[in-house]
Amino acid sequence: MLSTQEQQRAAEPAPPAGQPAPPDTGASGPPAPRKPPFILYLEGDEYAEALRMLTMWVRHLLVPVYAREVSSTAPWCSRWWLHPEAIAQLYGLWLAWQELTGPNAGLSGPANWHRDHLGPVMSTLRDPSGPFAGCKPGAHRAKEIPHVEPY
Repeated sequence: MLSTQEQQRAAEPAPPAGQPAPPDTGASGPPAPRKPPFILYLEGDEYAEALRMLTMWVRHLLVPVYAREVSSTAPWCSRWWLHPEAIAQLYGLWLAWQELTGPNAGLSGPANWHRDHLGPVMSTLRDPSGPFAGCKPGAHRAKEIPHVEPY
C-alpha cells in the first residue's frame, strides 16, 4: 500500500515532454500545498471529516438541485454513505464541483462540470443495476459483493 505522500506524488502530472521536472525542494524549500488524498485512502478522523463535508454538499446542494424522482429505473438510497461506490463517485463529483465552480474557475467551468461530471456520475449511481439497485425509498439494502477467488 502506498503512503499518503507516495499517493500524492503518483497523482501529480508529469512535466510536458522535453521539459525538466521541477526541482525537489525537500525540507529546505517552502512546503508544497497539501493535496487532500482521495477519500478511500483516508482513515479515522480524516475520513469522518471528509465524509461529513461530502454529506453536507450532497444533502444541501446535490440532492435538492439535481436528484430527480426515485423510481425503479432511477433508484437512490437515502443512506447512500453506506455504499462505498457511492462515496467514491460522489466525492470525485464534489472535488470537481469545487474546482470547476469556485472563484478561480473559468466561465465555462460550471458547464463543463455538468457535462463531464454530473451526468456520468448520476447515471452510474442511479442505474437500475448500480450501487442502489436493491434500495427502495426509505429502505437501504447492502449490496452483495461478488466473490473473488484468491490468486
